[in-house]
Amino acid sequence: MKKIIDLSPNFSKKKRSPRTIKYVIMHYTGMQSEIESLKRLKNPSSAVSSHYLINKRGKIYQLVKDEHVAWHAGKSKWGKTKNLNKNSIGIELVNKGHKYGYENFPKSQIDSLIILCKKLKRNYKIKKKNFLGHSDIAPLRKMDPGEKFPWKKLSKEKIGVWYKTDKQILKILDKNKKKTQFFINIHKMGYRYFNKKRRLRSDKKIIFAFQRRYLPLNVTGKIDEKTLQISSFLINSKK
Repeated sequence: MKKIIDLSPNFSKKKRSPRTIKYVIMHYTGMQSEIESLKRLKNPSSAVSSHYLINKRGKIYQLVKDEHVAWHAGKSKWGKTKNLNKNSIGIELVNKGHKYGYENFPKSQIDSLIILCKKLKRNYKIKKKNFLGHSDIAPLRKMDPGEKFPWKKLSKEKIGVWYKTDKQILKILDKNKKKTQFFINIHKMGYRYFNKKRRLRSDKKIIFAFQRRYLPLNVTGKIDEKTLQISSFLINSKK
């Protein structure tokens, strides 16, 4: 795997043990160009970085060495883990994002991502369920990598999890029970920033985050039967 070493100053100087690396977090850059993205990730005043950036042609830049903590996740939670910077590798994909004109991810970019993720998975023994999106770990703040990110394709390479619902049979639940069950399910998966039993106005952002990943053609913010089925399958499947 060829990569360009183009280091950023934005990282924690203390080295970490390889055993602490348990997650890979996917991002899109959300900026208008690759040049702007690299400038920001290397600018000391931005206090933002990632370990890797992959451009649209599939070129991989390493900005922070794996042994250091890059500043990509921000305030975040997944399961019992808080502030995932210290336990993760961050990968940025050049894409304008929702703010500037969200684009499809080119095949060459995703092909390079798969090669990189397989290497990281092997090197650090990362579980396939621990390949996550920024919106998974910070759903109230972030939308990336978004509904165009090919999680289903990556899951076929054992990067991230996916689902099958054709044999999944659920009892018909009333509206309130359906909502409660959905949030119980995704809490078991690792999602946070909500109350399992009491509904909040911010809950819609949590549903959006889940649907952008698992129902990218039906991002409604509403818990329909299929959304509930998928959440139920994911907590019952082997990971």
